[in-house]
Amino acid sequence: MAQKSHDKGSTGGTPVVTEPERVRNVVLVGHSGAGKTTLVEALLAATGTIGRAGAVADGTTVGDHDPAAVRQQRSVSLSCAPLLHNGIKVNLLDTPGYADFVGELRAGLRAADAALFVVSAAGGMDAATVALWEECAAVDMPRAVAVARLDQPRADVDEAVALCQRLFGDNVMPLYLPMLGDDGVSTEGLLGLITRRVFDYSAGLPADVRDPDPEHQRAIDESRDELIEGIIAESEDETLMDRYLDGEEISDEVLIDDLEKAVARGHFYPVVPVCAQTGVGLDVLLEVLTAAFPSPLEHELPAVTGVDGSPRPPLSCDPAGPLVAEVVKTTVDRHVGRVSLVRVFSGTLRPDQTVHVSGHGMAERGHPDHDADERVGHIYTPLGATVREVSLCVAGDICAITKSGSAETGDTISTADDPLLIAPWEMPEPLLPVAIVARSRADEDALARNLSRLVAGDPTLRLERNPETHQLVLWCMGEAHADVVLDRLRAGGVELDTEPVKVSLRETLTVPAKGHGRHVKQSGGHGQYAVCDIEVEPLPRGSGFEFVDRVVGGAVPHNYVPSVEKGVRAQLERGLVAGHPVVDLRVTVVDGKSHSVDSSDAAFQTAGALALRDAAERGQPALLEPIDEVTIRVPDGSVGTVMGDLSGRRGRVLGTEPDPDTEGRTLVRAEVPATELLRYAVELRSMTAGTGTFRRHFVRHDPMPAHLADQTRKEQLP
Repeated sequence: MAQKSHDKGSTGGTPVVTEPERVRNVVLVGHSGAGKTTLVEALLAATGTIGRAGAVADGTTVGDHDPAAVRQQRSVSLSCAPLLHNGIKVNLLDTPGYADFVGELRAGLRAADAALFVVSAAGGMDAATVALWEECAAVDMPRAVAVARLDQPRADVDEAVALCQRLFGDNVMPLYLPMLGDDGVSTEGLLGLITRRVFDYSAGLPADVRDPDPEHQRAIDESRDELIEGIIAESEDETLMDRYLDGEEISDEVLIDDLEKAVARGHFYPVVPVCAQTGVGLDVLLEVLTAAFPSPLEHELPAVTGVDGSPRPPLSCDPAGPLVAEVVKTTVDRHVGRVSLVRVFSGTLRPDQTVHVSGHGMAERGHPDHDADERVGHIYTPLGATVREVSLCVAGDICAITKSGSAETGDTISTADDPLLIAPWEMPEPLLPVAIVARSRADEDALARNLSRLVAGDPTLRLERNPETHQLVLWCMGEAHADVVLDRLRAGGVELDTEPVKVSLRETLTVPAKGHGRHVKQSGGHGQYAVCDIEVEPLPRGSGFEFVDRVVGGAVPHNYVPSVEKGVRAQLERGLVAGHPVVDLRVTVVDGKSHSVDSSDAAFQTAGALALRDAAERGQPALLEPIDEVTIRVPDGSVGTVMGDLSGRRGRVLGTEPDPDTEGRTLVRAEVPATELLRYAVELRSMTAGTGTFRRHFVRHDPMPAHLADQTRKEQLP
């Protein structure tokens, strides 16, 4: 592997550290197309980690090695790319910018100690990025901003910085100003506001650092005063502001020290212009990542419990402590097996170590609770799709392990003699259903194998085998997520098709009715004889089924009354009109006839079913559809649009209220038929520019409008 050194950075072939203070875990976030993957590629090349930067358009980048990412020319999964700069190992966690892959973003946030927001100087910013900034602010995660893509024709660094300050809030301040070239358009250098020095990249990396030209001095002085006041306001030295206001010249060393402390605490957010193509700002950005961002020693660790839920003391980032690590991402390679990206929070992970792997709390998404002791084979440091073997992974660092038999995304790895469980991170609910069908019996077997691999690695994917509709349904985050999942299944050798998703309906009778069931057959020997009369009446929604015995005089022998009930219940399951289960009925058996020889349990079961079908002809059967209560979280400006859309979905708005967690957002509660929500995950995102989210849960069944019921019967009956 090529090696390269600069004045401000150096590299080794495989970065290995033994002290947590020499690690920085940085997640790159921003909207799709902002330039995150390209920036990672440039940083790797600038530090000599790779010989030459690849290109997203060519499918040659380290991060976008997934075939779906190459085809779509955008990131679809989390990737880890470590580099070494000034003896500090920086684990760059590149995340997808598209909302469908929020699970990968969540995994990156979990593994990181700081976030680098990448904003395009030419493309503005989406509302989802602003929401993510607010989310990071809620937990005081240290943040910085890289204004990228300076080489684009419409690039405007000043406008991008102003946008960040307007949307992100206070203490978002540039450390450098762009220095334009002779053409007045291209950015050839940066003006350092603290040091008052020029970083000239006209000859490439490393920058030529010199004194500013006279025409630059005024711009530096104006912006520098604002920056210094912002840094001093966050200083732990309460006398510094008074000294500054009294005219004392504060040294660069003091300012830089206070700046780094404020950034590490999550109270100050430096902005650095950077261009992956020309190298502008790459070296100074590396300085921010290594000098200002905190080490794992300074980041609060997740809570832990015993596997049985018993409380345990808080973790500390101590390489000599008990081993506690988390699988932040699992992929399953057909040749290598499971490859798990692991963040070590405590202790040291070593080859040939016996560990305990625990996964709890994800059974509803197809991840049954599991506990197993396993031996770790080799340990690797990942670089995109490649792995390089290392001798250990200390607390605070990130590594990869292979061939684990049970490790899934979100699992805890701990010592075998005292297994622990890390509190899981918040994962959004998948709300877009996709029904899939294998084309052949052989494809069904391949589908089962491949689905287990996908579910193991993607906690935002939920697998459902609906016993009523007999469909295999994948619940995804959105259309792009569904496309990637289907691509991966097909790449695994599965031939499959999709079909419309069916909603589980119910049937009921709407008026009281009487039914007569007569089952009489004589074919030599013992025959079959059973007659019963029933009365059926509808019950309030949610009442279920009641069976009442009002037979007098032994018209139906006592021992055969349960047989009538069995027959009625069996017919309720089979349905009366459209093949859906029947609910909310009271069935009363009132009369009947029997034969001393030919009556039997089976005969009265058949008679009971026939009696119910007979009553259904006069009971005005109706289809019932499931009604879900939805809670929709949207920006205040989208409330009217969302409520109008709900009316078009036959929804009933229950009320609105300000979001208690986020200013400027509203919670809309409504009841909506489940049949109207099949594609709501996609349509809500479209209505709210990607910022709307919702939750849903079943509340009851209600009658379906007659015209829709008739249409449904025609579609679902053979």
